[in-house]
Amino acid sequence: MLYFDNYVLKVATALKNMSVTTHEGQSLEKDEGLVQWCQITRRLKDENHVMYFVGNGASAMMAGHMAADASKNGQFRSQAFNDVALMTAVSNDIAYEQCFAVPLKRFANVGDVLVTISSSGNSPNIIRAIEAARELGLAVITVSGMKPDNRSRQMGDVNFYVPGETYGIVESSHQALLHCWLDRLMEECE
Repeated sequence: MLYFDNYVLKVATALKNMSVTTHEGQSLEKDEGLVQWCQITRRLKDENHVMYFVGNGASAMMAGHMAADASKNGQFRSQAFNDVALMTAVSNDIAYEQCFAVPLKRFANVGDVLVTISSSGNSPNIIRAIEAARELGLAVITVSGMKPDNRSRQMGDVNFYVPGETYGIVESSHQALLHCWLDRLMEECE
């Protein structure tokens, strides 16, 4: 098999083997997980709340991309906490582990939603953000990968876990999942 065809097959296999669970650990079918995410988003949109996206590295770029698409195409309020000045100020003056939690505590309100995007699901700043969101009463959607016992996979209201062997496979799968969610939402709202 050619390298490209094999790579695409690995991404497709990772998405096919994706698992979705609730905060209580109940397994959901993939479509049911998407339905729940869309319901949470419609409620947020109807009540004029904000969806926050966070991630590190490539996941930070996905967070920014999805916040832009959600605002422009999904027509609801969204924001990514990946501003360099804010992240470096909080990281330097407080702690890197707090670079998402601190802004979340300053901006978020009950009824808002946090979406975390993390290949490992174990990044300390992602875990702190989820904990802050829980303290604030926000709904949480986690998108993670790599190892099945990653911490964030058990912390969201709806958790999407993609079993991938490499960051490239996981990140490619995450981007497809994020667009799948938003496209489904937009189709439902037409």
